Amino acid sequence: MVTIPAGSTLVLRCPGEQPLALISLGEVSAPFLAELPPIPVLGPDGPGVRRFGILELVSSAGVTWVEAELRDGVLTRLGDPPTDVVQRRGAARKPGLYAATGTAELDSEPGRRLVALSGHVEDVSTSGLLLRAVPAGGVHLPAGIVRTLLHISMPWGDLATTVTTVEQRADLLRGTYAWMGPADEEALRAFCAAR
Repeated sequence: MVTIPAGSTLVLRCPGEQPLALISLGEVSAPFLAELPPIPVLGPDGPGVRRFGILELVSSAGVTWVEAELRDGVLTRLGDPPTDVVQRRGAARKPGLYAATGTAELDSEPGRRLVALSGHVEDVSTSGLLLRAVPAGGVHLPAGIVRTLLHISMPWGDLATTVTTVEQRADLLRGTYAWMGPADEEALRAFCAAR
């Protein structure tokens, strides 16, 4: 089963243009990639504009790349899909919205500095998470975040963890856990494994 949750960021790479970050407006799913229906997205174009390119498709099954067309706010897969996802998600994971506050450590000259931030975790797994957050009084995360100390409101209580940044874009930060208490680790494992 391939599922693209609402609010996911999809990247369309068109020849000779900057990559476009598109936000999915609704959850889309299919048993197989070849059966994936058109994806409604929020994009920069007005009506009537068509773009063709390679879509970086991040789904519940992993990451793959497919040819796609963007037209009137809808992404449509073109041609034959690849035979498999390129990166398989091995860690148990669960999408959702979990309130989070914390402190980001920036790798900036002349030294590292700390910035308070708040937001929510949109996707949590046993190996890492996806955080959407902003600093106090800011509109997007500052560049160069290397590590973040987070307090996340989970269904079983407060989860305290340190996250090492893997990827950062605007107000999104994807990272892996650098530290977590053993009790929280066990609770997270049970939470992600539950269906």
